[in-house]
Amino acid sequence: MPEQRWKVGELAARTGLTIRTLHHYDAIGLLVPSVRTESAHSSGHRLYTAADVARLHQIICLKQLGFPLEQIKEYMSSADYDPREVVRLHLAKVRQQAIELAELGDRLQGLAEILDRADSVSPDTFLETIEVMTMIEKYYTPEQLKQLEDRRKAGGPEMEETIQKAPQMWADLFADVKSAMDAGVDPTDPKAQELAKRWLALVMGFTGGDPGIFNSLRNMYQSEDNVAGMDVKAMKPMNDYLEKARIAAGIKHPGQ
Repeated sequence: MPEQRWKVGELAARTGLTIRTLHHYDAIGLLVPSVRTESAHSSGHRLYTAADVARLHQIICLKQLGFPLEQIKEYMSSADYDPREVVRLHLAKVRQQAIELAELGDRLQGLAEILDRADSVSPDTFLETIEVMTMIEKYYTPEQLKQLEDRRKAGGPEMEETIQKAPQMWADLFADVKSAMDAGVDPTDPKAQELAKRWLALVMGFTGGDPGIFNSLRNMYQSEDNVAGMDVKAMKPMNDYLEKARIAAGIKHPGQ
């Protein structure tokens, strides 16, 4: 069977590229049609072969990897050019994009759940959500975020209920810590140590006992002035009090 060939308009239609783009590639010597037909009444047609199509695929791959056309031309003209390496590089980029899209999907799912729980969606809700998302991505690795999401999904409705109750549980804990401090309860007192145990239970509920996630959580609270609407600066004396109570009780945290 004769080798299949394409006119410029046919190749443009099959690939989604414009005729102008293919003409430009021809003009700069990046992709020149390999065959010219002869005709007694006209100059004939310039036709692309299967080899030209394969070269065009390599050009598009390299473009999507971010290479400019001049560099693509130079690269493909070199003696050690390997089209298989281009495909491997493109495959790696596509896989990375798939990972990033999956992560974006998880973030959007989380945002959707937050908005579903809200009676109305105000600009403040969006701003607070963006702030929290930005902060979380700053301190937690993609692997840690996936681990947290997997634990949330595996926990089912019970985990969802715990997550919803967590802010109030933290607020209750720090209210009790403040009361103990105001009453002059020493960190070595069993009452203070009981507060340290409550603190550890809440931390374990979030981190699952993972040292890396614990350290990311601690770094966030040590570096930020405000986390999820909480004034972290004002909470520092209470955190110091809990730390002393924890040490006095001999309680280890996940980062140790």
